[in-house]
Amino acid sequence: MNTGQLAELIAAGFFAIGVGVACYVLLRLARLITSATEAVAEYRARADSVLAGAQAAVDRAGEQLARSDAITASMDEVTSNMAELSGHVSALAGLARGIAGGFSGPLLRVAAVTYGVRRATGRRLTRRARALAGGDGQGLPRALPAEPAAGRRAAR
Repeated sequence: MNTGQLAELIAAGFFAIGVGVACYVLLRLARLITSATEAVAEYRARADSVLAGAQAAVDRAGEQLARSDAITASMDEVTSNMAELSGHVSALAGLARGIAGGFSGPLLRVAAVTYGVRRATGRRLTRRARALAGGDGQGLPRALPAEPAAGRRAAR
């Protein structure tokens, strides 16, 4: 073996070792790429679910805005109806004051007379009931007493 052949043999050995190391590095790199691919796929799935949730939230917000617009529109309608009703009530208030002023005097008089008659009748019935409940001690009721007002008039 001459030096040229020895150099070729050494070069072939280093080449074989280099190829082995390159294959080992390529295998490790393949595992790293596989892991990265799995991580990216998992991230994509999470991102898709997050994006779907965000889209659902945006859709719900849009629905709520549409409902708010409808409520605002109906509140505007209610406001206009209340203004119209207020106008009607104001128009009828004068008429009601006139009616109340015209009827209040006679109605108060009738109410006062009715109250007086009811009260006098109630007192009279109460006195008679007490007299009937008292009795004479033998189980027989006493005679009804004469009206005090009539007795006073006769005494004068």
